[in-house]
This record gives sequence, C-alpha cells and structure tokens, in this order.
Amino acid sequence: MRGVEQIPWIYDALCHLCERGGFGRWRRWLTAGARGRTLDLGCGTGRNLPLVPAGTPVVAVDPSPDALARARRRAPAVPLVLARAEALPFRDATFDTVLSGLVFCSVGDPMRGLAEVRRVLRPGGELRMLEHVRSTTPWRARLQDLIQPGWTWVAGGCHPNRATEATVARAGFVIDDHRAQGTMRRFRARPA
Repeated sequence: MRGVEQIPWIYDALCHLCERGGFGRWRRWLTAGARGRTLDLGCGTGRNLPLVPAGTPVVAVDPSPDALARARRRAPAVPLVLARAEALPFRDATFDTVLSGLVFCSVGDPMRGLAEVRRVLRPGGELRMLEHVRSTTPWRARLQDLIQPGWTWVAGGCHPNRATEATVARAGFVIDDHRAQGTMRRFRARPA
C-alpha cells in the first residue's frame, strides 16, 4: 500500500517538522544506544543513519526502493537491504542491536516481525524502539480507532492505534528504560 509515508520527500518534510518540535531528541536517544553490529530496521529515508555512533557497523533494511534510494544519499557507505521486517535475510544471532524508529505501526504482521527481530538478535542483544502507540486515554483511543481505516490508507499502512508495547511484551521481550509522552513511546527491550 503506497501512501505519504512511502513518498520520500513528503516523509522527510514531515519528519523535519517533527524533529524541530522535539522529536529529534528522541531519535538521538534511539541511535545513541547502538552497540556492536546494528540493524536499522525500517530505515526509511535513512534519517537515523547519520546519528548512529561513529565506528558502529550498521546495516539498514526497508521494504521501499524509493526510500532506500534516498537513504543511499544520506549514508553512502551503509549497506542497504530491500526487505520486510517479517522476512529478514540474515542469519540467526547476527546483530547486537536492532533500531526501530516509527516502524511497527506499519509492519503487516507485527508478531512475525518481532519474531524475526528475536531471531537475528544475538544473546544479550537489545531492541531499541521509538513508536507512536494507542493512547491510554479512552476517548483518544476511540478517536484513533475511528480514524484508523482512513489514516492507514492515506499513510500507506500506518496504524495509529496499535498497542506496540504490549505486542513487544507478548513477543517475548522484557521492556525497560521506558519513557512516554502522549502517544509516543521510547524503550529498550531484550529477549526474555
């Protein structure tokens, strides 16, 4: 499904506005914790890549060829792989860190995607996530449910009402270093 999230110049413009409004600080938190061999899952246009600590080996994955072309300009030395979260083309236990920034709202099968993340993480590895999630305020959650079909169509697969943290826990991860602001969440998770 193609929507504004899959049109790289629109996505970059929206991200730029959000980052100026404070989201950039959260993105820097996401990338600052990358240690060892790192996978940037759903890298999009590569906005995380220049923020990964120098010397950290990173591989970036995204299902959109257009987004990867833009990521190539942003990070020419980073290996870019065309793939979906639900079918990662890597051996078991390949990565020490997996970064996921605004990804799992759009993954077709989040549980399968998280199973793949578990598979490619080394023992003791860390998943670092930055996601928008279902509101804990009942009327806002109902509003998210109401707008979800149209939003998902316009945004190219983004579900504004996903309870991503609960899904991560159900997928066998232990969440820590959790921070919330409105419907935004950032946290670290390790396989249980």
